[in-house]
Amino acid sequence: MMSTAAENEPEQEQSSWPTPPLGGWTADDLDTIPGLPPHTEMIDGGLFLASPQTNFHMTTLRLLERALEDRAPEELFVVREMTTKIDKRNRPEPDLMLVPRSAVTGPRQTWYDPADIRLAVEIVSDDSVERDREIKPRKYAGALIRHYWRIEENDGKPVVYVYELDPATNAYAITGIHHDRLKLTVPFTLDIDLAPRRPGPCRARRHRGGLTPTTPGSTPGTPRPRPAAPARPRAFRRPSPSSGAGPGSGGWPA
Repeated sequence: MMSTAAENEPEQEQSSWPTPPLGGWTADDLDTIPGLPPHTEMIDGGLFLASPQTNFHMTTLRLLERALEDRAPEELFVVREMTTKIDKRNRPEPDLMLVPRSAVTGPRQTWYDPADIRLAVEIVSDDSVERDREIKPRKYAGALIRHYWRIEENDGKPVVYVYELDPATNAYAITGIHHDRLKLTVPFTLDIDLAPRRPGPCRARRHRGGLTPTTPGSTPGTPRPRPAAPARPRAFRRPSPSSGAGPGSGGWPA
């Protein structure tokens, strides 16, 4: 029995990857393209997926985020891993941004206007070297974001490359390379120890959730003991006449 050519051809699996529309995707599409993993960026109309995060990336991001939150002026807000809509085809996601609190529009907000960004920070990963060194700085400078930090790993330690926008050329000029300590006066005064910290017991920063900071000899995450309730004053009960107690006998005040 002869088989047809169609029977011999292997079945083609249907791709689940989203297909761009005619004319390509735009920055607005990033919110609605189905099936995209978190932290997908759009650069020149192309989609870039985030690689698995390394421990260096995580610890450096945490260090800088906390330092900026502690030292930034009250009117500035630290934004972590959200996008900025530079133009129709570009919507990158800096690791950190500093924006005025007035730029926060609500809980459903997914991007920030580059005109509001005071600082953009990128922590370089193995797959983002070219983007963070060349492509994104050009995009951020073209959008007139005044300050840009690029952080790279050197022997397990962060090195911070600090750039400021040159208004004459609308391009970034490097103002410093910082290895052990990041000490700056712009965009505001700050002094950050960049020395890596050894992992240790979890230390709760706030007392919410019933947790207390870890102390020597205690178990991390131990529920905070409730304070002893103040003793209630004993109710005074007037004795009945049959008890033999009366005024002046200690039964109740005369």
